Amino acid sequence: MTTAFPVLLGADGTTATAAGILDRCRELVRPALAGTIERLHPWVGEMAAYSFGWCDVGGTPAGGAGGKGVRQALAVLGAEAAGASGEAAVAGAVAVELVHTFSLLHDDIMDGDQTRRTRPTVWKAYGTGPAVLAGDALFALAVEALAAVDGAGTAAAVRRLGAAMGDLVRGQADDLLFESRPWTGPTAVAPEEYRTMAEHKTGALLGCAAALGAALAGAPEPTVAALDRAGRHMGVAFQVVDDLLGIWGDPAVTGKPVHNDLRQRKKTFPVLAALTARGPGAPAAGRLAALLAEAPDVPDDATTHRAAALIEQAGGRSAALAEADRHIAAVETCLDGLPLAPGAVAELRTLLDFLVRREI
Repeated sequence: MTTAFPVLLGADGTTATAAGILDRCRELVRPALAGTIERLHPWVGEMAAYSFGWCDVGGTPAGGAGGKGVRQALAVLGAEAAGASGEAAVAGAVAVELVHTFSLLHDDIMDGDQTRRTRPTVWKAYGTGPAVLAGDALFALAVEALAAVDGAGTAAAVRRLGAAMGDLVRGQADDLLFESRPWTGPTAVAPEEYRTMAEHKTGALLGCAAALGAALAGAPEPTVAALDRAGRHMGVAFQVVDDLLGIWGDPAVTGKPVHNDLRQRKKTFPVLAALTARGPGAPAAGRLAALLAEAPDVPDDATTHRAAALIEQAGGRSAALAEADRHIAAVETCLDGLPLAPGAVAELRTLLDFLVRREI
């Protein structure tokens, strides 16, 4: 299927540049991140290292880089954009990467996901209780990493991380509650409710990442706030694209089965947009609503394939792409006119382009 977003492969100049940015930031942050993990109880530290892809179960080194490191890169670039670097950039990056990994460990348990990045999730590899414990330890380390910075902006940075965590919890709570609500009718989840949930669940931490290094370095509050807003819009765009990948993504890229979100009956943006379609998309929306209402708790492959086709016919896919585009434009508005370092802003834009133009 085609998309308004071009597929950017490794040989493409834009993607290569984004990969270079991510690699540079990972190399800058990894020594401090690894040193922080080493302070944990050895068993808990092993689970943390496993979650980053650094080792296999049992502690044998794996040499993996873990995820893309998007949030730590945003922290580094946000700090550099505000004229800061060194300790502030790295400490902010370590904190957000620890919080992000903590949230993944707990999300995988709540969602029942058994694989992440083509490997068993931590709870599948070590058990549910140990995975919860490891997540708790990572959150504690994140706060510690910020509090250890000796600077005028430390207290504000800790408060900002705490507020982001509060938003993340609210977003996750809404996401879980959405599961019990009907697909249609007066109590159905509206697209606007989804936007709020996505900003909290995904956007809050990306906004915190973009602002945290600048806050630690004592940048002016309007600059810090604008970076936070830019990151939040980036997060919503990222989440919407993630929803597209959850339905139409290539399993070789996502590490999850095709139509995975439909199989789990998740109320993602393409589905909600399709169900509320008007005009030419209305007939397909009606058929989709009937299909979802009749489907079993675990739909079979024929049902998920039919649902994916109806979502596209009703305009859910195109609506999701348009939603992502709106938030990309909002990121640009947030960055325009700020007293930021041009080179770092250019890298932020390259990273944004990479994030929202993943292969779907």
